[in-house]
Amino acid sequence: MSHAALPPLNWLRAFEAAARHLSFTAASNELHLTQSAVSQHIRSLEGFLGKPLFVRHARSLALTEEATNYLPAVREAFRVLQTGTSAFPGMPSARSVTLQCNMGFATYCLVPRLPALLAAHPWLELNIVTPIWDPEQTAARADVEIRFGSVDALGLAPQITRLTRETFYPVCSPSIAQGVDWRTTPLFDCAGVLATWQGWLSGQGEALAPGRVVTLCSTFSVSIGAALAGAGLAMAHDSLVADALASGQLVRPFEQSVEMNECYCLIEPQEHLRTPSSSALAQWLTAQFKAEDVST
Repeated sequence: MSHAALPPLNWLRAFEAAARHLSFTAASNELHLTQSAVSQHIRSLEGFLGKPLFVRHARSLALTEEATNYLPAVREAFRVLQTGTSAFPGMPSARSVTLQCNMGFATYCLVPRLPALLAAHPWLELNIVTPIWDPEQTAARADVEIRFGSVDALGLAPQITRLTRETFYPVCSPSIAQGVDWRTTPLFDCAGVLATWQGWLSGQGEALAPGRVVTLCSTFSVSIGAALAGAGLAMAHDSLVADALASGQLVRPFEQSVEMNECYCLIEPQEHLRTPSSSALAQWLTAQFKAEDVST
């Protein structure tokens, strides 16, 4: 590809900053240039492209239609350059990685395994983000994501790896397990999921009595936490309660389990956007699930 077909990088930086601020003055402050230098860079870019990029009013700027269409490509190009540069081992950003996952996964599955992760990769600078609602709003700022949802809703792509195939069932504290009855014991569910009391009972040919109250929690951390505290029965699934069941903190008072349509998937950046830290974390998580086989 001929470099003559591309405008100079400083012209593009001036355009992106001015488009973001809709101000040559703000762009010049950000780039540590004079306002006239920013204005000249943008005029040079407009001459190179043969199209105006801004509508210049007396006290404001507005993007032209051509600029609005061009801006996403410029921003993506800078993002790719930044990611590629950060991948060099000597760069501080090569060590940093942001992982997004739900609160329940972070609390009951990830945190107990952090010593093993940090022992395997002591150079990692890990940031853990746990949104409660609408993870798609914050996913763009994460390097690696573990998303919980139905297979159909998540979809499968080259950068998406299914980690689990799970079953769900009630759990409770050993302190209330003797003679516990789901018909009378307080019940806890996580809101916004398919693996619920209604789904489990339907699998047994049963149903909740009319007016039966189920306490809804915004995260598995609360619903499973209620079971750990002896407050009642919580609907849970394999990966979140495997450790608590193995240690005896929780028990399964009923043998029946139901196969989940939901699962945990690992979502990586596209290959050209991966860094040493994101690749190391993704590979460790994939190997961890495969080794433990928490979905069986």
